[in-house]
Amino acid sequence: MNIALWIVAGLLALVFVAAGASKVVGKREKMIEKTPYVQDFPQWAVRAIGVAEVLGAIALIVPAFIGSVAVLVPIAAVALALVMVGAVVTHLRRGEGISAAAPAIVLALLALFVAWGRFGTYGF
Repeated sequence: MNIALWIVAGLLALVFVAAGASKVVGKREKMIEKTPYVQDFPQWAVRAIGVAEVLGAIALIVPAFIGSVAVLVPIAAVALALVMVGAVVTHLRRGEGISAAAPAIVLALLALFVAWGRFGTYGF
């Protein structure tokens, strides 16, 4: 189970670093083309979400190697799951349907899996 948790956390970290970095450094016009929800938020909010995703991704991996702060791993996983709940709500409120919200639902469930495992029996 520990290996599965590491794999899922690693995959989540890769996804969130990529998604977050694109929000932090991307141009608003290009983001609106790819992800139309961006037009509903001010640029500072989109960048803040990106920063939260990048920091969450780092916190999924790095604290595990520093024993005294390993509790940050499940906390980061819960925080990322909450960010994804916000994404689901945004997609559904925009009327984009469950197909647009599905990736965020999957990411939220995977993050909750990591949180469950690291808060529980498979903590560091």
